[in-house]
This record gives sequence, C-alpha cells and structure tokens, in this order.
Amino acid sequence: MEEVFLSNHSDSNVAPVAPDDQLDEGPVDEFTEEEVVCLHWWLLRKVRLLGVVSTPLAEKFEIVRWVFTDPSRDRQPFSFVNCLRVVACSPLSQLPYAGAYDAEEVRAWIGAQLRRWFEASLATYPAWVRQAVMANPEWIADHLAANPQWLNEQMRRHDERGDLFSQDQAA
Repeated sequence: MEEVFLSNHSDSNVAPVAPDDQLDEGPVDEFTEEEVVCLHWWLLRKVRLLGVVSTPLAEKFEIVRWVFTDPSRDRQPFSFVNCLRVVACSPLSQLPYAGAYDAEEVRAWIGAQLRRWFEASLATYPAWVRQAVMANPEWIADHLAANPQWLNEQMRRHDERGDLFSQDQAA
C-alpha cells in the first residue's frame, strides 16, 4: 500500500495552477475527465508529505484533517475517499488498475504511521514545541489552520521572552 500512494509516480499531466493575481476572470473551461482524474491523483499524493520531515506542521495537520474527515464528507467530490476511489478505479488513472481500495484500511495504515511521521518532524523543533504538540495536537492544529505562521510566531515570542505563549506586556 505504501508503495502505491507514497511512490513518485509522475505528476506531469497535472497542469500548474496560476497564482490568484494571475487568474483570468473570464469563463472557465470545462475540465476533461483525464484532468479531473489527474487532480484526484495530485490531491491523493499529498498524503506522502506526511512522511517528509520538512513538511510544515500546518500542512501535515491539514492533510490529516482531509484524510480523517467526518464520514459524512466522504462522498464529496474531492474527499480523500473519493480521490482514492477515482485513482484506484479509473482507466484514466496514472496508476495501473487496482480495483477499489478499502478507505478505512488505508486510513488505518496512515494512522499507524502518524506518530512516527510527526515525531520525526517534531525532532527538528525545540523540546517545548514537541511537548506542546504531543500534549494537545488538536489545539495546535486549530491555531495553525487559522494562521500557518502561528507556531513560528510563538517560537519567536518564546525566544524573546523565555516563556511559552505569554501575553504581550504592552497590551
């Protein structure tokens, strides 16, 4: 399973996305079926970033939320489960036909790797950050979702003041 979803299959068929300031406000062309399948594959491949030590924690938490979303969202067009289904079953997929995967089995495998992947990334942070993330990952994830630079800001404050998450004295 790891070989299929974390391997380096080509993304060459997925067109790069223009920055917001370069987007044409004109009519949007329809995507071809192949382009839609490629987009599902591109999204699904983001799961491999969980195992990359240098992936920012904010991005890792975002991917985890996408993979382990509320089951009521599993049928949404670009949900993890739907991406898995499209990539595994479409004849236009860049992967060889594999048939349907059990999304819960794939989630269980990813879930079994998460602690190791997060610990490897957290090893690059100061001890107090590691402790805070492991003690309350949901709280950290919520702050990072609101502001991806939040942890960097907290680390700067900690370095300047020597204490964790202190309030501004001038406020």
